[in-house]
Formats: sequence, C-alpha cells, structure tokens
Amino acid sequence: MDPQETLPLDPEALIGLWEFLLAEGELLWRQAMRPWTTYQIGIILAVFLLAWGLRALIRPRYSDWLRSRENWPKWRLRIGLIVQRRMRMILFVAMIWAAYLVMKELTWSYRSLLLRVVANLSTAWLFIAFATRLIANPALGVVVRYGAWTWATLSILGWTDEAENTLESIAITMGETRLSMWLIIKAVVIMAVLLAMARLMAGASAASIRRNTAISPSMQVLAVKVLQVILFGSAFFIALKSVGVDLTGLAVLSGAIGVGLGFGLQKVVSNLVSGIIILLDKSIKPGDVISLGETFGWIESLGARYVSVVTRDGREYLIPNEDLITGQVVNWSHSNDFVRLDIHFGTSYQDDPHEVRRIAIAAAQSVNRVLSHKPPVCHIIGFGDSSVDYVLRFWITDPTGGLTNIRGNVYLALWDAFQANDISIPFPQREVRVLKDADPAAPVMD
Repeated sequence: MDPQETLPLDPEALIGLWEFLLAEGELLWRQAMRPWTTYQIGIILAVFLLAWGLRALIRPRYSDWLRSRENWPKWRLRIGLIVQRRMRMILFVAMIWAAYLVMKELTWSYRSLLLRVVANLSTAWLFIAFATRLIANPALGVVVRYGAWTWATLSILGWTDEAENTLESIAITMGETRLSMWLIIKAVVIMAVLLAMARLMAGASAASIRRNTAISPSMQVLAVKVLQVILFGSAFFIALKSVGVDLTGLAVLSGAIGVGLGFGLQKVVSNLVSGIIILLDKSIKPGDVISLGETFGWIESLGARYVSVVTRDGREYLIPNEDLITGQVVNWSHSNDFVRLDIHFGTSYQDDPHEVRRIAIAAAQSVNRVLSHKPPVCHIIGFGDSSVDYVLRFWITDPTGGLTNIRGNVYLALWDAFQANDISIPFPQREVRVLKDADPAAPVMD
C-alpha cells in the first residue's frame, strides 16, 4: 500500500522543510553577525521606543480632540477610534519607512535590507489590522487577522512555496477525494473574504433600498432579504468553486436533504412561504396596527418565520406567519389610517334626547385626537329598563396611539359635559319588600 494513502503527513516534505529552516537559520545568523545588521537592529529598536514615547504624548490630546467631534458620522468616529488604538503602530510604520529611505540614500542598498523587510512587515500588519475591522464576527476576525499576518510574513520573507508544500502534504484521502490542510485554509480565507464583501454590499444596498420612498415597506423588507440570500449564497458557492469543490455532487446532496427537510420541517417551510406571500401581497407592513385574537398592537418587524407585534403594555409577540395567512386578522391601518370607535351610554328618561345628542357630540369634538372633518355622530339605539340608550361614534387617524386611552378621554369628556348640563346617568335600582306572611329570613326581591 502506498504510504501516501495512509499517512496524513508526507515525511519527505517534513525533511525538506527542516533542511530549509536550517539553511535559512544559518543564513540569518550570518547576516545578524554583520556590523550593518547590528546597526539596523539598533535603528529598529530606537524607532520603536520613539514611537512608544510619541504615542504617550499624542494620544491624550488626540483622544480629547476626538471626543469633541460630536457631529461626525459613526463611520468616521469608528475610524478615529481605530487610529487611536493603533497609533503606536502607525507612528512606527511612518518612522521606519523614513529611516529606510534615509539609509538607502546614504549607504549601499544591502545595508538597509533589514529595515526594508521590517517596514514591509509592519505595513502589512497595519493594513491587515484595519481591514479585519470590517468583519463583524469577533472570532472570525481574529482567525482572519492572524492568518493574513502569517501569510503576509511568509510572502515578504519568500517562504510561501515551502509553506504551501508543507501544508499540501498534510492531507486525508477519502476515495478519490484528497483534503489537504492547504485546501482547507485557502477555502476558509476565500470564504471569509467573500462573506465580508457580501456583508458590506448587502448593508450598503439595504440602506439604499430603505431610503427609497417609492418602494413600500413590505417590498423593502422582501428586497433586502432576497438580496442577502443572493449575495451570501453566491459568496458561499464561489468560495467552494474556487478551491476546486465539485458542486455537482453538492447539488444532488442538497436535493436529497431538501426532500427530507420538506417532510420534517413542514411548519417551518409553511411559515417561510407565508412570509413571502405577506411581503408580496402587502396585506401587512411594519407600522400597521393589527388585532389577532386577544393580541392588539403594531407591527415592529417582518421576519422570515414570524411577525413581531408590540402591544401597548410593552410586550412583544412573535406571531408565526402562517397564523396571519390562515387566521382572521384585523388591520386597523391597511388601506388608510381612519378608525371609527363606538361608545355606548345611557341617560335618564327625564332628559331631552335632542339635547343629550348635541352635548355628546360637542363633548367628543373637544377631545384632541377626534377628527373634526369627520364629525362625531350620536344615535338612539333603544329604550332600556332604566335609561335611554345611545351610541356615540367618532373617527381617529392614529390607532398606534392606542384605542383604550382615546375611549377613556371621550368618556371623561361626556362625564364633565353631563355634570355641567344636569344630565343624569341612571343605573339599575332594586326595591326589597318583606311580605307579612312570608318567612323573614327569605326576602322577596322585585
């Protein structure tokens, strides 16, 4: 059996790497023993200490200046904070390049070789530190940062071929598929870069879509979600294709998995499809006021699986999309914001009903949120046992402000108006009489 098929590590590659490291180490030691190398090391240490001291002097003043920039946008403030944290490295890079250029003009080029290598390494490290700040996931950012630093160091020192051969020798063979460490690292790096680019493009495009007032809120949500799926899906498949993964087998596997998930996750798929239907037919959108069963509130956000509804008491209900499609939903602000509310009350038979209606309408019109261009109306709806029954109807345009509070304000206005005009609000009364021949312990109620 071929040892290459059983061992995950190629011994010959390790021997070659060891010989290469010994040769490079011997070369570096000979270089370090030269006088000009010692001078360059001293210059590098002096520049580092100078950068440290300048940072201690500049950073407090820079921090005070940055705090005074209150009107700056967030992205500019974020860059300012990154500069503050990397100030020592920025100063070191600027001064080491200046030292290299001066040494290059004053002496032979080989006498400034170490300065050039350190300048290139520090510049690469500084650029990578800034670039990896774009990655939102902290763990992924650390992996990409140190991975990029390692690769930049190998590239500047000219050790990329040896490192690639060593990583390629660390592999596992499964049938016709050979999975090496180099392939895994390349796939992770490419995928991280593409996902970061996709995230930036998705964020910028989403902000542009949300600023477009010609697109309805529901269509904005749908467009943003479709764009995110396309960008992140494309980044994933491009990364796999770039490292040589055969997507044909992946497509077959995805189809088989999809069939299994279709049977096992019917509710989840139903909610996903229902969410797309809600976004397309625009039946509800963020900001609408809805009632579903005992839940009354306004829509905070539309999700792929559920709709977030916030009630007046601060509770946030996550209602599955399927319930909004199959259930009866009252959308108080679907086609317009006009909402009519009814208030029932009764007055004494001794009060003039014409006067009662006039006073009730005037009381409702005195409340701020009641519309004046759609004036309230008051009607008699029946003659009760102890009162004449009325209904007072009025319109509002801000159901998000609450319904119970506006009803309470109108009731309070009615109470004040009836008290001012001597209109009584009767209530049922009962008279208890005790019959002579009956048991005193068993009163009869009429």
